Amino acid sequence: MHAGTATTHDILRKLAEGTAATTGQEFFRALVGCAAQALGVSGIWVTEYIASERSLRALAFWFSGRYIDEYHYPIDGTPCEPVVDNTCLVNYPDRVIELFPDDPDLPGLNAVSYAGIPLLAPDGLVLGHLALLHNEPFVLTPELESIFRIFASRAAVELTRIRAESSVRASEQRYARLFESAMDAILELDSDLRIRRANSATEKAFRVSAEDLVGRSIHTLLADDSRRVFSSVLASLQDLSSSNSWIPGGLRGIRSDGSVFPAEASLSRFPWEGAWRCCVILRNVEEQLASESRLRRLEAEAAYLQDEIAELRREQEISGHSPAILRVISAIHQVAPAPTSVLIMGETGTGKELVARAIHQSSPRAGKPFIRVNCAAIPSSLSESEFFGHEKGAFTGAIARRVGRFEAANNGTIFLDEVGELPLDLQAKLLRVLQEGEFEPVGSSQLRKVDVRVIAATNRDLLSEVRAGRFREDLYYRLNVFPIVVPPLRERGADVELLAELFIERYCRKMGRPVMTLDPDCLRRLRSYDWPGNVRELENVIERAVIVSRGNHLVLRDALPVENASRATSLRQSQAPGGLGTRAELKQLEKASILRALEAANWKVAGPNGAARQLGIPASTLSSRMKALGIQRPSR
Repeated sequence: MHAGTATTHDILRKLAEGTAATTGQEFFRALVGCAAQALGVSGIWVTEYIASERSLRALAFWFSGRYIDEYHYPIDGTPCEPVVDNTCLVNYPDRVIELFPDDPDLPGLNAVSYAGIPLLAPDGLVLGHLALLHNEPFVLTPELESIFRIFASRAAVELTRIRAESSVRASEQRYARLFESAMDAILELDSDLRIRRANSATEKAFRVSAEDLVGRSIHTLLADDSRRVFSSVLASLQDLSSSNSWIPGGLRGIRSDGSVFPAEASLSRFPWEGAWRCCVILRNVEEQLASESRLRRLEAEAAYLQDEIAELRREQEISGHSPAILRVISAIHQVAPAPTSVLIMGETGTGKELVARAIHQSSPRAGKPFIRVNCAAIPSSLSESEFFGHEKGAFTGAIARRVGRFEAANNGTIFLDEVGELPLDLQAKLLRVLQEGEFEPVGSSQLRKVDVRVIAATNRDLLSEVRAGRFREDLYYRLNVFPIVVPPLRERGADVELLAELFIERYCRKMGRPVMTLDPDCLRRLRSYDWPGNVRELENVIERAVIVSRGNHLVLRDALPVENASRATSLRQSQAPGGLGTRAELKQLEKASILRALEAANWKVAGPNGAARQLGIPASTLSSRMKALGIQRPSR
């Protein structure tokens, strides 16, 4: 078959005229139409090769005077297969259907002859192919082959251009996404340092739209000192032919409302279409600097608190040289290393919690929690939840799970202060924790295991409470493994003066006053007073005395309770020559007076109608005197 009487020159001219003004899809449509007409064949198609599918997708397909759209062609078992696999021109001038009987498309196209040539990228990669089909025998003469190769070369160039353009568009899209999604403000500047482009982070940083920023000088966004720094760094880039630089110390940006914010900054300079452009990247560090400032403040506060804790521990050290307190200290050192339960007994204000903390701090659990529970302050209705926690929804108002005191003290120590106040039903559950090391939170059926050392304290006679049926005997013996009795202050001799001096130093320091001294009158008052409130009362008296005293000498006269001062006066009168009674007799008088007041108040100690109000003394003082004098409510 021949291409009519058309010369090679005519064919190439038609190709140039038909495709000169087109690109992309229109170019391929013009190419196949022009080539089919120039070569005088039934159809020509140009394709893109999809390697993963081993198929050809038609970019344009001209056949029998019309375009065939959306044509997809698997190559296995077809005349196109050797074209792609061998990357060479192939011509089957006749009987193509017989040669490829497994090709389902050839009969429908009434194909008799076939020619195909691969479209190759510069690196030899197969991009696609150009093929012709004819319903008559067709032989590619050297002249026609040359023309066919020119068509294929032109198609390969356009397909390469399209792929490169697509790659550029993809890169631009990726860049645009990165540009817009960047958390840092990015500004692109022209050679006059005017903004050509700004991302959304820039809008947030300067509180102005990107459209309003375009065309503005970068200097309008910088504080005066930062403009000089920016110009200096830019000059160094120009002088050293450097491409980018970190700006030492950063820059200070000016928002649209005039407020200034600090920013880390970098500047880069690059050629662009015969000129230069710059890129500025700013990272707002206002919050970071504020966080660092807060961190430094917190570190300073932490250091201060550490000093306070250390000072508090020093203040909470057990002080004294009396034999009674030395026995307590010895007991602490003996029991601290063991996991043994400890029962601390003593009057109110003797420092039972101090002893408990000393045991914990001297034990292997010192770095673990020390949880204090005031058993008398917990309402009986909430005591189980307080000790063992509860699950969400366990009762009305239980909107979330709560961790109980025992779980919070796991691996540490729990201190049960005023343990004698626990209700009987809770005592049974406490006994289980002591014996088995397990409990059930309220509303849960699952056991929780804990490893907790229990230290209990009481100012009651628990053995008497056991006999009266108010305290479980088994719990008493479980707690009373190692008893420690803390002596009252009146039995500690010269420790009163030592403790007084420590309290004076502490409160003078806290109040910013020079340390006061104890004069003979103060020492006499300290020694003659029987301290029913023990160490706690002594501390309160010294604090009051430091507040009211003037000069360098402490004045105790107005700080000691009136009723005790009068009692001390009565004691001195009774001991004076010709006095009316001995100290023992005065004790009996005091006991009788307290008993009369208690009977009149129906044995109610505190409250408006209580015995303490009748006697004119605090309820805590009356309770202490009752214990000291052995006064107990008669059983009914």
